[in-house]
Amino acid sequence: MKSDLPERTFEFAKRIVLLCRFLEKKAGVSRTLANQLLRSGTSIGANVEEGQASQSEADFISKYSIACKEARETHYWLQLLAASELVPPERLVEMEKECDELIAILTSIVKKMRGKNK
Repeated sequence: MKSDLPERTFEFAKRIVLLCRFLEKKAGVSRTLANQLLRSGTSIGANVEEGQASQSEADFISKYSIACKEARETHYWLQLLAASELVPPERLVEMEKECDELIAILTSIVKKMRGKNK
């Protein structure tokens, strides 16, 4: 069964880029947060993609673990943007939901792979 995770994380990264373009138009704090969000939000898919070409199970687990950490960081930045009202909170609801789902999927995959290796 083929996973749709690479496509989902790519689509999520595209949405992050668009949000960051919006934030870049503002001065100060918005730009700083946009840089943080852009790094973590696009790193999720990049690490999933690297995991797809991993050379070993340990390498796969490592890449997916990093993707999960980046997803958690991205969730933090999305929450902060909403709480500080730099972006209308309702605009971020769907992105936060997708980020939560990505965290759950990545966590499940990593736990399953780690359990398999014990």
